[in-house]
Amino acid sequence: MVSRALSVAVLVALVAAAGADAAPAAPAFRVRLFDGKATLDSRDLLGKKILVLRFQASYCTPCAKESAALGALAERYRPRGVEVLALHVQDTTVDVRRFVAAHKVAYAVALDPKLAVGNRFGFKGTPYTVVIDRRGEMAARIHGESALARLPKLLDELLAAQARPSRKL
Repeated sequence: MVSRALSVAVLVALVAAAGADAAPAAPAFRVRLFDGKATLDSRDLLGKKILVLRFQASYCTPCAKESAALGALAERYRPRGVEVLALHVQDTTVDVRRFVAAHKVAYAVALDPKLAVGNRFGFKGTPYTVVIDRRGEMAARIHGESALARLPKLLDELLAAQARPSRKL
C-alpha cells in the first residue's frame, strides 16, 4: 500500500514538474487583416508558426518610431516561421491607413478598436508585445519600447528550442 502511494506521489510530482516550465496558454482569436482580404486565426498557427503580436496605435510615438524596425524583424524572421501581426488598438480605420502608408508597414496589420483581443492578453498601453510559441503558449509579454531590442534573442531561442526533438520520459 505504501509503495502504491509513493508511486502515485512520484507520478504527481513528475506531472507537476513537466508543466512547471510551461507558459500560460494564449487566448485564441480571429481578426480580419487590414487589407480586407484575409483573416488570421491564431489557432491556424498552432504547431506551425511563432506569432509576434504587437499592440500599437497610430497615436503612439514609440510605435511610429519602431515601425521600421518591426518591419525589418518581420522580414528577417518570416522565412524561419515567425508571423508578425500588429493590432492597432483604440484606433480608427482612417488613422491606421495613414500610419500604414506613412511608415511603409511591412507586416500584417489588423484593428482592435474596442480592445476585444487586447484585453484578453492583459493590454495596459502601447506598445505591448506578446510572443506566442508554436505550442500556443505566451512565451513573453513585453510592455514598452524594449521589445524590439529583446525579440531577436528571444525568437532565436524559441526557434532553436522548437527545432530540437522533445525528450520523452
